Amino acid sequence: MEMERVTELTMDRRPRKRPRLGWDVLPQAPKAQVGLFCGQDIGNMTSFAPSRALSDHPSSLFVNGLARNGSPPWREDDKDGHYMFEIGDNLTSRYKIHSKMGEGTFGQVLECWDRERKEMVAIKIVRGIKKYREAAMIEVEVLQQLGRHDKGGNRCVQLRNWFDYRNHVCIVFEKLGPSLYDFLRKNNYRSFPIDLVREIGRQLLDCVAFMHDLHLIHTDLKPENILLVSSEYLKVPDYKGSSRSPRDSSYCKRIPKSSSIKVIDFGSTTYDKKDQTYIVSTRHYRAPEVILGLGWSYPCDIWSVGCILVELCSGEALFQTHENLEHLAMMERVLGPLPQHMLKRADRHSDKYIRRGRLDWPEGATTRDSIKAVSKLPRLQNLIMQHVDHSAGDLINLLQGLLRYDPVDRLTAEEALRHPFFTRDHLRRY
Repeated sequence: MEMERVTELTMDRRPRKRPRLGWDVLPQAPKAQVGLFCGQDIGNMTSFAPSRALSDHPSSLFVNGLARNGSPPWREDDKDGHYMFEIGDNLTSRYKIHSKMGEGTFGQVLECWDRERKEMVAIKIVRGIKKYREAAMIEVEVLQQLGRHDKGGNRCVQLRNWFDYRNHVCIVFEKLGPSLYDFLRKNNYRSFPIDLVREIGRQLLDCVAFMHDLHLIHTDLKPENILLVSSEYLKVPDYKGSSRSPRDSSYCKRIPKSSSIKVIDFGSTTYDKKDQTYIVSTRHYRAPEVILGLGWSYPCDIWSVGCILVELCSGEALFQTHENLEHLAMMERVLGPLPQHMLKRADRHSDKYIRRGRLDWPEGATTRDSIKAVSKLPRLQNLIMQHVDHSAGDLINLLQGLLRYDPVDRLTAEEALRHPFFTRDHLRRY
């Protein structure tokens, strides 16, 4: 296993494909000034950070199993620091737990009923461990800054509130639809129509440009962190599967009714600084300069966007790998040879992948399966032509700009938004 600080391993069982391994690496977070956040106003609400008051303590007086303020009995966290709950519990007197929406390295996301606003919300309950609490406070700070500047609230998920409850930072968000990854998964990894990819790509790059203008780098852009605003979808015939019977449910595929998206998960977001070399991004969306230890900045987000757009067009991750040398070999297979000047500057952890001025491949491969997986990959142009029926030329040209090896040469988000793929009059609105 490569020497990285890995915090989560998730397996994706895609049919007829290599398992997708997602390595979520928590960056070395800057020091969070936690005390600054207590009692700050968010919108029309005030966040609060109560101590373990009488009602939250095992010795509290309970009525019918609930403390007098409606809180559930005190429960110990599990061995990993996750908050223990039951459906129907109150989370303070304001929120009632309706269901569990997901779980990750950071903690859990619960769907809750907000008694004050009379709406469902998503509450991220962070593990009661110091490094995750600090990362959560940084996320709150970033969300507050984004909210102050994103007046329409159309780019990033909106922060409703936050509070500290029984040693867990709880961040309250508007409730959105499924992630792009979940939508692909439930759609049997069928690709999105090119016009939908265009609209999603435009919004994603607009959000990235917005963040970069604020000197913020997301560092973990991936389909899991891009949510459709609405859960509604249409079923349309899947013409590429025309050999199937029309009575077969797999003959149809789902298309979102709305292309509106919002970006989430700012726990790894950082301000631009010089000489940032720690590992960022989930494996499949990680830029070459990150792998080679050359330092990274805004362009690492742009590389991730390029990988995401390919995945939306094809239905599968562009680089399905979990090992650095194989990953770099896949890049060369799809995009051509890595530049000599980048290979020469690789740090001491990455120079083992390089021999005599070139990538040590296939000699350095660990298995025959690895060599086979790389050799099966098509060139970028051929991959796009397999899946895109029109606008393929413009899309290929855009992707070549987003996936340039040298971050200095990579398109910026603003430049990408001016690309003909987005500006030609063949756009179709959803």
